[in-house]
Amino acid sequence: MLKRPLLSIPTSALTTAVAVASFSLSAQVAANETLTLYTSQPNSDAQQTVDAFEAAYPDIEVEWVRDGTTRLMTRLRSELSAGVSNPDVLLIADSMTMESLKQEGHLQPYLSDERQAYDADLYDPEGYYYGTKLITTGIVYNTGAEHQPQSWQDLLGPDYEGLVTMPSPLYSGAALIHMAAITANPDLGMAYYEALHENRTEAQGGNGGVFNAVAAGTKPYGIVVDFLPIREAAKGSPVEFVFPEEGVSAVTEPVAIMQGAENVDTAQKFVDFVLSQQGQELVSQQGYLPAHNDVTPPEGFPERDSITLMPVDTEQALAQEEELKQRFSDLFGG
Repeated sequence: MLKRPLLSIPTSALTTAVAVASFSLSAQVAANETLTLYTSQPNSDAQQTVDAFEAAYPDIEVEWVRDGTTRLMTRLRSELSAGVSNPDVLLIADSMTMESLKQEGHLQPYLSDERQAYDADLYDPEGYYYGTKLITTGIVYNTGAEHQPQSWQDLLGPDYEGLVTMPSPLYSGAALIHMAAITANPDLGMAYYEALHENRTEAQGGNGGVFNAVAAGTKPYGIVVDFLPIREAAKGSPVEFVFPEEGVSAVTEPVAIMQGAENVDTAQKFVDFVLSQQGQELVSQQGYLPAHNDVTPPEGFPERDSITLMPVDTEQALAQEEELKQRFSDLFGG
C-alpha cells in the first residue's frame, strides 16, 4: 500500500513562522504592561483608583498591595534591606514618610506636567512626591453639645474641660502632621498642647475612635480628620465638622515612584493619572477634598479657597518627629 509522504516544511518557512510567533508573543507581553502599587488607601478606594487607571490604560495591569502606612512601610523596608524593591509606585498617607524615603535615596524624581494645577507646597519641588488630596484635621462636635467651637483656642476654655478627645501622634500619621503644624504656628506652639493637657483633653489611638466617641456623645468635642464626620453627617450622624478660623493641618496622601521601579514609563503614567482632572474628580467622588485647584469638592465641604491651610515644613517635621512624639507621650501618656 502506497503511503503519501509527510508534508515537508522548508526550513526557511519554519524559521519565519517561529519568528512571527515570537514577535506576536513579545507584542502581546509589551501590550500588557504590569504596574506594582503599594498603597495605604482603604480597600474600596484603592480598588476604584486601580479600576479607573486600568480603564484609562487598558494595556496596563495593576498589581496592588494594601495595608496601613506603618505596616506597609515595615514591609517595604524589610524588602529593601533584603535587596528587593517590589513596588513601582507608592500611594500612601503622609509626606513625612515620603520625605524619609526620599532622604534615604529610595525615590526617583519625576516632573509631571500635571503639577501646574497644584499649589507649590503640595508637592516636592524636585518631583519626588506629589500630594493627591487634602485630608484636613479640624474640630468635630456632637450636635447635642452645649457649645459650637469655631477655633482651636475655644477648646482650651473652661466650658470644654475634660470634654475633648483627640487622636495620638504615636499612632496616627495625621495627628503627627497636625502636631507639627500646631507647634510651628507662632500663635499656638507647643504651649497649645500643654494647655490641652491642663484642660484634661483625652488622647486615644486613632481618628476612628475619636469620631465614634463624639458621635456617641461620650465626649462631645473632638479633634479629627474631616471626611469621617462630613461623610457620616450626610448619613444622619449627630455631628458637625468645623474648619477652625486659625487654619487646619492636612495630610496629602502623596504618590511617588520608587528608585528601583522596573516600569518607570508606566509608573509615570500612574502619577500623571492620579494628578489629572479625571483622577482628582475620582478623589472628590470618593468623598475627599481634591488637591487639584479646579476640581469641585464633594458635598459637605466648603470651597477650597475658603479653607486656610497651616503650613508644615516637611523636612523640619521629620527632623523633629521623635521630639514631638516624646513630648506628647510625656503630656498624655503612651
